[in-house]
Amino acid sequence: MGDLTGRTVVITGASSGIGLAAAIEMARRGANTVLVGRNPARLEAAAAAVSQAGGGRTAPAYRSDFARLDDVHVLVDHLRQRYQRIDVLANNAGGVVRGHQITPDGFEATLQTNHLAAFLLSSLLREQLRGGRIINTASGAHAMGALDPADLRGARKRGLWRQYGSAKQANILFAAEASRRWPDIMSASYHPGFVRSRFGSTIGVNMAARLAPFARSPERGADTLVWLAATPASQLTAGGYYMDRKLIRPSRDTDSPALAARLWEESLHAVGLG
Repeated sequence: MGDLTGRTVVITGASSGIGLAAAIEMARRGANTVLVGRNPARLEAAAAAVSQAGGGRTAPAYRSDFARLDDVHVLVDHLRQRYQRIDVLANNAGGVVRGHQITPDGFEATLQTNHLAAFLLSSLLREQLRGGRIINTASGAHAMGALDPADLRGARKRGLWRQYGSAKQANILFAAEASRRWPDIMSASYHPGFVRSRFGSTIGVNMAARLAPFARSPERGADTLVWLAATPASQLTAGGYYMDRKLIRPSRDTDSPALAARLWEESLHAVGLG
C-alpha cells in the first residue's frame, strides 16, 4: 500500500464495523481521519479509538443521519468550513431497513441511506475531492437487485433483500459513472464480504454473522477499502468493482453504462441538484 501520511480521509458509517476498522487502520498509516456516524455514543467511542491509533491525533467526528438529506447538507457545511481538500471520501454508511419505509424526504429508506445520501454528499464535496478518491462500500448482494432509477421513491414494494441488492447496485453504478463524469477523481467500489458487525442488527443478520465460521472480522472486511485508499491511483481501475484487492466484474445488469447514466440523472433530480 501507499502512504496515507497527511491525507484527509472522511469515512461515513465510521462508528462501528468496517468503517471503524478502516478508520483505525488509516489513522495508523498517518491519515487525518474524519468520522461520520449516526449514534452519538458509538461515535464518541470510535473517535477515541481512532485518535489513540493515530498516536494522539484528534479524530474529528460528526453526527449525521442519512435518512434525512438535511443532515447531509449540515455535514457538508461543516466539512467545507474545515477542509479545503479531502483526499478520500469513503461512502461506507448504509444497511438493511426492515419493511417498506419511506424517509421524511419521500424516498425508499434503504435506497436513500445507502445511495442517495452518499450521492448528495459526494456531489456537494466535488471541489474538495478534485484529485482525490471516492470509495463506495457495495456488496455481492447487488446480484439480487433489480434497480429502477425511475422509482427511487419506492412506489413499487420489493422484498427486503431485493431492495438492499438494488441499493448496492446503485453504489457500484455510482462509482462507475463518477469515473466517467469526474475523471479528476478516482472512484471505485468494493465488496467487503460477509462481516461480523452490527450490520443487519434489526433483522438478526449480525447474530448469524457471529455464528457463521466463514464470516470475516471487520478488519478483514475493511482491508480492500484501506487498500483502495492507499494504493497509487495508477495501479487501480477507475470505476472498478473490487473484492480482496482484486478487480472483479459485477452482475451483468449492474455492468451497464446506460443504467449508470440513468441512475445519475434521476439521482440528481432526487436530491435537488438537477
